[in-house]
Amino acid sequence: MTTSTDGTSADGTPVIEFRDVELTYPGPPAVHALRPCDLRIDSGEFITVMGPSGSGKSTLLNIAGLLDAPTRGRYLLNGIDTRAMSASRLAALRGEHIGFVFQAFHLLPHRSALENVELAMLYQSVPRGQRRLRATAVLERVGLGHRATALPTQMSGGERQRVAVARALVGEPSLLLCDEPTGNLDSDTAASLLALLDTLHRDGMTLVVITHDAQVAQHGQRTVTIRDGVLSEPARRRTEVA
Repeated sequence: MTTSTDGTSADGTPVIEFRDVELTYPGPPAVHALRPCDLRIDSGEFITVMGPSGSGKSTLLNIAGLLDAPTRGRYLLNGIDTRAMSASRLAALRGEHIGFVFQAFHLLPHRSALENVELAMLYQSVPRGQRRLRATAVLERVGLGHRATALPTQMSGGERQRVAVARALVGEPSLLLCDEPTGNLDSDTAASLLALLDTLHRDGMTLVVITHDAQVAQHGQRTVTIRDGVLSEPARRRTEVA
């Protein structure tokens, strides 16, 4: 998708578009994890989502990441209506368009940083030789080229999270979804990771970051809040990353 200088796609198609999206778990009693909402995120935006524990942040992220299906409404990803898609088609769409970064890293402990990143391409039909080249390049991009052969058990928390970011980026997604990416990091390491996310944003990546930390939220162009499953209007906007 071509991106214009104002951060929107050239044809005006948003990366994420919720149209009256709702997710309710059947009871009794029924649990309204996400109340009916509309949300638009354009190409190149950096959005943060804030709310207390149990507010619906993870539900929002899971729907955006095609991990959960809404019980009502329509979700369009890069203009593609995901309603009524089969599980295999959703998995293919997820692998093509979305990268995930989680709080807990989820790296294989007995595989090197390079191997952890390479494994993300196994189901994308990328030839083995290209996997190694692409994994090496993306580790360099996140500042870990010199740690390619290290095991996660030999790395700091910040390094492991950078490997997780590299793994998310290696498939060349149009959207990066981050769930509390600084939650397991000390303040200095968190600042370094946020600087990396800022750089990815300046390079044109679309980011959605779930957080409970107001300082992390400040890195977004706008912040959406959620409480008791109710999504609010953006709390603030700014035009560029500091």
